Amino acid sequence: MKALTWQGKRTIGYDDVPDPVIQEPTDAIVRITSTAICGSDLHLYEVMGAYMHAGDILGHEPMGIVEEVGAGVQNLKVGDRVVIPFNISCGHCWMCERGLQSQCETTQVTGKGKGASLFGFSELYGQVPGGQAELLRVPFADYGPVVVGKELPDHRYLFLSDILPTAWQGVEYAQVPDGGTLAVFGLGPVGQLAARIGRHRGYRVIGVDPVPERRAMAERNGVEVLDFGKDVAGQLREMTTRGPDAVLDAVGMEAHGSPGAGFLQQATSLLPDKIAQAALETASVDPTAVLHTAVQTVRRGGTISLSGVYAGKATPMPLVDMFDKQITLREGQCNVRRWTDTLLPLVEDTADPFGLDDLVTHTAPLSQGPELYKRFQKKEDGCIKVVLNP
Repeated sequence: MKALTWQGKRTIGYDDVPDPVIQEPTDAIVRITSTAICGSDLHLYEVMGAYMHAGDILGHEPMGIVEEVGAGVQNLKVGDRVVIPFNISCGHCWMCERGLQSQCETTQVTGKGKGASLFGFSELYGQVPGGQAELLRVPFADYGPVVVGKELPDHRYLFLSDILPTAWQGVEYAQVPDGGTLAVFGLGPVGQLAARIGRHRGYRVIGVDPVPERRAMAERNGVEVLDFGKDVAGQLREMTTRGPDAVLDAVGMEAHGSPGAGFLQQATSLLPDKIAQAALETASVDPTAVLHTAVQTVRRGGTISLSGVYAGKATPMPLVDMFDKQITLREGQCNVRRWTDTLLPLVEDTADPFGLDDLVTHTAPLSQGPELYKRFQKKEDGCIKVVLNP
């Protein structure tokens, strides 16, 4: 089969790789019909290469048609149309039973001290072959895959794999009071959906992003928008009297505005793998312009919800200000299966309450994936969300 493979920093291949096979009775093989490029894929493309190996199959936002099931699979059949959550969870361990599927004790990568295994990620999260491919082996197929209808196009369902439940959890964690104000920093795909979810719940939502095309997309979906300028905290306080009730950071370690941290982040990515791993695990830092601005912006007694990923072990936190302002901080990898039953009826709603018909900016064959990684990373050509069709 064909697949997108990691070959080095900023180098993606479109290669022939072996077809996956059933390895456990609880496996299924899914023929992929649509697969997206996620902002988290750019972490592997750019910064986290020390944990990647040439030939690793990328991708963790897939959906498709079940082609084969193991002898132990009872809840799926050949021909089912399914969305595959990005975290691999068993459904029956202590963590899964408590809605913490991203911490699944059956698939935890204990050797690296990490949570549940992920599709298409580095050795930090199990090095499981991903879904930017023609076929995907899905472990724990009785629990993970979400069976969906056959009438609506793929893009109405695809984002149940990651970014829609990630955005939903981010808004849940933001603890916005009824009628309150939510500021969303970063209007990439997760930020776009978080802003729309906030609107759906009746909040006032203000989106902040330096990219005009992203602000325009948010604005046409009913979100107030601001450029990320020097005094965005002051502007938000002025617009809201005390500051927003909550700030959702959908940017994470891709933030700009901290030249020293950015330099160290890039320098680490150029080191030999073992040295880079040691640096990432002990002394690495992320640019924190957004995180610090969130602390400045949120009202006293408010909440900051982190959906953006930070990876630097030594990333500084403004704890003095957070303590003084009595800020609540909530964060964490999305527990996808915790939210999919709630989200599926909303995805299928003919009113399209999350504007899923206005999110995908680029659709292309899988073969164009390497070029679209470049375009997405550089934010060129209005590239906000890429969907590839194997």
